[in-house]
Amino acid sequence: MKQQANSLRMRTLAGRLAFLTALALFIVAVTRTQERSTPNFTVKPLALPGANGLVMLDYFSYDHASRYLWVPAANTGSVDVIDATTDQIKRVEGFPVAEVEFKGKLRSVGPSSVAIGDGVVYIGSRADSRVCAVDSYSLRLGKCFAFAPASAGLAASPDALIYIAATREVWATSGAPPMGIPAADRSIQILSAAQPADLIRAGRIPLSGSAEGYAVDNLHGRFYTNLEETGQTVAIDVRKHTVLFTWRSCADPSGVSTDSKRGFVFVACNDHVIILDTSHDGRVTGSVPTGAGVDNIDYNEDSGLLYAAAGDAAQLTIARVDDMGRPTITASVPTTRGARSVVAGPEGCAYLIDPLGGRILKVETK
Repeated sequence: MKQQANSLRMRTLAGRLAFLTALALFIVAVTRTQERSTPNFTVKPLALPGANGLVMLDYFSYDHASRYLWVPAANTGSVDVIDATTDQIKRVEGFPVAEVEFKGKLRSVGPSSVAIGDGVVYIGSRADSRVCAVDSYSLRLGKCFAFAPASAGLAASPDALIYIAATREVWATSGAPPMGIPAADRSIQILSAAQPADLIRAGRIPLSGSAEGYAVDNLHGRFYTNLEETGQTVAIDVRKHTVLFTWRSCADPSGVSTDSKRGFVFVACNDHVIILDTSHDGRVTGSVPTGAGVDNIDYNEDSGLLYAAAGDAAQLTIARVDDMGRPTITASVPTTRGARSVVAGPEGCAYLIDPLGGRILKVETK
C-alpha cells in the first residue's frame, strides 16, 4: 500500500510539474507575441500637398543617393518628393490629370509610377501614357517619351517602371492587372537610357502573362516579376533579355523583392509572403503571415529585414530572414486600412502609402 501511495504521489507531482511547465511556456509565448505585436515604433503621417480626401497612389520609390522619397500622386497632377532627413515635401508639378471610366465610374488618373535612374527619376503617367524624366536634385521636369497613344487607354498606358543599372535601360510594363485591366501587350517594353534624360525605344521581352511586381538583382544581372494569370514568378537575364527560370509561386502574386547576396526572392501572396531560393530551383524555404491585402513589399539587404504592409489587416509586418531562408517575425505595427504597399527607407524606417487619407505613413523605431 505504501508503495502504491508513493507511486500515486510521484504521478501527481509529475502531472503538476508538466502543468507548470506548460503554463510557463504558454506565458513566455504570450509575452513574446505581445512584445512582437506591440513594438516600440512610431507611425508618423505625412500629409501630401493638394490632397483633399482620396489620393490615387500606387508605385513609389526611395532614392538612396539623394535621400528623397518619390511619390506620384495621380489625381493631384504632381509628384511629391519627401526629404527623408527633414520630412519636408516638395512638389514636381506639370503632369496632366485625365478622367477615365473604370467599372462604371469616372476616375482621375495621372502620374502613377516611378523609377530611380542615374541622376534622373522617371515618372510614368496613365493620363497621357508618357514617361517623363525629372532631375534627381533640382527636381526640374525634363523631356517626356510617348510610351503609347493616350487614346489607347489604360491597357496600353505605363504601369511599372524599372531602371536597369547594368544596361542603362528603363523597363516598363503596361495595363493594371490588379484592377482587372490586363496589359494590351504583355511584353516588357525596353527603353534605352544611354542618354538619361532622353529615352529611346530599344526592344521588348515577350511574356506569357501580365507582369505584376518587380525586383532587380544587380549583383547577378537578373530581373524578377510575377505573371498575374498563371501564379508564376520569372527570372530574366537583364543583358540577354531572355527568361532564365519560371517558378510556381502562388495565386494572385503581387509584390517582389530580392536578397541578391544570399539568392532569395520574396513574393507577396495577398495574406503572406513566400521566400524562394534561387540557387535551388525556386524552392520555397519559408512563409511570413501578414494579414490580407498585401501589394508591393520591400527588403533591406543591410539590415536583413523584410517589410510587408497589409491594407485589409491594417498592419505592417517586419521579419528577419536567416541564411537558410527561414523568416522570423520581429514586429507587427498597426497602421491604417488601405496601407498596402511599403518602401524601406534609411536608418531602419519604412514608408507606407495611405491612399484613403491622402498621406504617406513613416514608420520608425522610437
